[in-house]
Amino acid sequence: MVDIFARLEKNAGGPIGQYMSYAHGYFAFPKLEGELGPHMIFRGKMMLNWSLNNYLGLANHPEVREADAKGAAEFGMAAPMGARMMSGQTKYHEQLERELAEFVGKEDAFLLNFGYQGMLSIIDCLLTPRDVVVYDAEAHACIIDGLRLHKGKRFVYGHNDMESLRLQLKHATELAEEQNGGVLVITEGVFGMKGDLGKLDEIVAMKKDFAFRLLVDDAHGFGTMGRGGRGTADHFGVVDGVDVLFNTFAKSMAGIGAFVSGPRWLINLLRYNMRSQLYAKSLPMPMVIGALKRLDLIRRHPEYQEKLWEITRALQSGLKENGFQIGVTQSPVTPVYMKGGIPEATNLIVDLRENHALFCSIVVYPVIPKGEIILRVIPTAAHTLEDVRYTIEAFKSVRDKLVGGVYAKMPIPMRADEGFKVR
Repeated sequence: MVDIFARLEKNAGGPIGQYMSYAHGYFAFPKLEGELGPHMIFRGKMMLNWSLNNYLGLANHPEVREADAKGAAEFGMAAPMGARMMSGQTKYHEQLERELAEFVGKEDAFLLNFGYQGMLSIIDCLLTPRDVVVYDAEAHACIIDGLRLHKGKRFVYGHNDMESLRLQLKHATELAEEQNGGVLVITEGVFGMKGDLGKLDEIVAMKKDFAFRLLVDDAHGFGTMGRGGRGTADHFGVVDGVDVLFNTFAKSMAGIGAFVSGPRWLINLLRYNMRSQLYAKSLPMPMVIGALKRLDLIRRHPEYQEKLWEITRALQSGLKENGFQIGVTQSPVTPVYMKGGIPEATNLIVDLRENHALFCSIVVYPVIPKGEIILRVIPTAAHTLEDVRYTIEAFKSVRDKLVGGVYAKMPIPMRADEGFKVR
């Protein structure tokens, strides 16, 4: 059996320095003074939006808007023209990577154009067919799709079930030893559907019994968990135990792009071998300039994270006090569990939208079992306590109708087809 990192380092030449309507809505961040929660203009009507991953409320921050505008004005959207290895390298890309690595407590970082695409490429780059992967049963789709590219064996362990992980690690270790491969464990810092945390401390502790490397997708943890938003590994105090850390800009950073961090030699290896970056245009300058400003704000304003948690605690405690089931969430991700089929779910979400001016995501079969409904609510630092109170009252109203059978008796609305125009 070999250590995945040892093999990679050797090859590198040694250490180196679901119910949704897209047709009629668009997101709006109105420039208004005072306390205003995140809103969306939908068919000309302003709605309170609980479906944005804008955790720290940076999307409409005046300094962010200014930085984005200046970046676009100075460089345009085209620059830099080329992949990082060719003509796409700038001092700003390098600066952002240094500052991100320092923030999350890693030696180095590498920018990625997209989170989903980046995770696929990270997995593809780390593994050979001889290597064995052990991953959480509820891993994000980008991880699952990355593993579909893996030509080797993979084992899945029950979601956050450490005994299941231990058993699968035994199987993986035996197989890896037979094939002279290594073992990679993949999990998430914050699971985006249930909102629970990956048990990173317990997984890292298993390194005493098993030889494996750990890749963590902390898309929902960056900015929300840990000291000053440094992430879930920081929250558990196991930053050094996470070998490869992945984060996205699409959530707390209110932008686009992502980064991977870890030992400098490994990040250099990824920098020159990740196909999704090697053969793709570099992250555009306005996004890089904007990300530098966003990171600066996160570091200078820990109160944004504190406000997020104030809203999160008010929302989650208020829901529980009013008899709603929110499962095992330990993060801002707030799933509200209800019972009903797709027709009821459709009428419920339309009622929320049309009669309560409230927009949130709904999850139904086949993502979850038949007869289950999840309203997936994402609190942010831009929401207010009044938003929370209003939303809980709206949820109580639709719950009463759901339980009373009102939605089951109604025809499924066809509103998504009304007034559709191809632009």
